[in-house]
Amino acid sequence: MVSKRDYYEVLGVAKNASPEEIKKAYRKLALEWHPDRNKSPEANDRFKEITEAFEILSDAKKRQAYDQFGHMGVSGGNPYTQGRRQGPFTYSYSTGNLEDLFESFGFGGKEGFSDPFDIFESIFGFRTPRGQQSKPLYRLQIPFEEAAVGTEKQIVFRGKTKSIKIPAGVDTGNRIRFQDFDVVIEVEPSRTFQREGQDLYFEKTIGYLDAILGTDIEVPSLQKKVKLKIKPGTQPNTVVRLRDFGLPYPNSRRTGDLYIIVKVKLPATLTREERQLLEKLRQTKRTS
Repeated sequence: MVSKRDYYEVLGVAKNASPEEIKKAYRKLALEWHPDRNKSPEANDRFKEITEAFEILSDAKKRQAYDQFGHMGVSGGNPYTQGRRQGPFTYSYSTGNLEDLFESFGFGGKEGFSDPFDIFESIFGFRTPRGQQSKPLYRLQIPFEEAAVGTEKQIVFRGKTKSIKIPAGVDTGNRIRFQDFDVVIEVEPSRTFQREGQDLYFEKTIGYLDAILGTDIEVPSLQKKVKLKIKPGTQPNTVVRLRDFGLPYPNSRRTGDLYIIVKVKLPATLTREERQLLEKLRQTKRTS
């Protein structure tokens, strides 16, 4: 069995590379090795390898599992993933044509764009090398809350006010093409969630007794507050997946997920009564 190469080596980045450095490396390699553009015999396998590496390293939870357990951590051997179907620890990649690849990113394939190169600009945020005439470029910063639901903005173009619609789910670097100009989006970070593509992550801290005995908690989402039942014996860093509670994919019916990461707070000190109760419980456990 041929062993897999280190994902950082595949993308040519350091182990402490930032998310932007990882994305930049993937952009360059994806353009170079996609089988629709590169006709060399090894292009297909190379592109699979590049995409697999990006799928893992661009996701905070997958990357953490990989850094801790290596390839086993993201291929079913990780104790966090056994018997589960949770999103942060699975990956997939497309080996089809460019339109198939773009559709897998949630840009609707042929539904939202007539030209696959237009889709490429929207995903990667830069113009494709086809000798197209350049247009005026506007950079527009919007709050996370507006990016989540879509918005309409007014800009001034050649002395005239233009109204532009921003679809729900856009991310920093997305380019929206209009007839006379292009708009590049910059989304401000959320004060509540960590964003990874269209998936959202939220950390919820509970007390150690609630983790042991179980409890009900309330967590935020884009739509409303959600009640969750914490099972007795919940372990620190347990991940709960709320399907379709993430961000919508622009020009698509797909929606990302919301992941709740349960943190357990241990007390730095105990009262005399608490210590006596816990000691009694420990003795009962030992003799049972």
